[in-house]
Amino acid sequence: MKRLQDKVAVITGGNSGIGKGIAKRFAEEGAKVVIFGRNPETLLQAKNEIGGMILTVQGDVTQTEDLQNLYAQSISHFGKIDIVVANSGVGERIHAANVTEKNFDYMVNINYRGVYFTVRHALEHLNPNASIILIASCAATVTLKRHSVYASTKAAVVKLAQNFAYDLSDLSIRVNSISPGYIRTPIFDERLKQDPEYLARREANIPLKRIGEPQDIANAALFLASSESSYITGVDLLVDGGYSASFLEG
Repeated sequence: MKRLQDKVAVITGGNSGIGKGIAKRFAEEGAKVVIFGRNPETLLQAKNEIGGMILTVQGDVTQTEDLQNLYAQSISHFGKIDIVVANSGVGERIHAANVTEKNFDYMVNINYRGVYFTVRHALEHLNPNASIILIASCAATVTLKRHSVYASTKAAVVKLAQNFAYDLSDLSIRVNSISPGYIRTPIFDERLKQDPEYLARREANIPLKRIGEPQDIANAALFLASSESSYITGVDLLVDGGYSASFLEG
């Protein structure tokens, strides 16, 4: 039997990058997948690329009515929810002296508030023994230049997973976070267009000497979503090729 056979997974930001990689991996393992995102074109592309039992829902994690619609459609379409992956996130590289309230609110509203209420609005719909996975970042562990807002939002997500794990244990719901390192996503590729040497610099500072792929995060998420991790809750799983352990930043 496949590892997520007949499970229903809701993935925010599942239309590109890490989120799409997770959606694809879950579908391969038998899950029915709901992909939530803002861009209708990339939602359709992801649905066509992944195939299988896929539902797409357009919306914004900062909007309460959109989250409520996400779960209402998920229940209407599949009848239950077993897994939630709160993956939506944004980042801006800005020196602390140049951060505006607009920059601050943009990242905090999506990376922290959006994650919080993605979980909050899911609770009334989740099955017992459900698994919730929050996507944080290795920036929560290491110190990176020009990431004061982004890193603090991701540190908050790690702590949020721990607190949710404690609060929701009486509902038999597990909550964990994953902290990816540098992953080859469309955002990473855009950076490469601006700075062709970026890849070589990043790989030089990673002990395993390669940039991660969305599949690397998807495999970690699959483990945390499956019954194989049934005694694991409240942990942050670093998937960064050893970058955080090296404490290198170049």
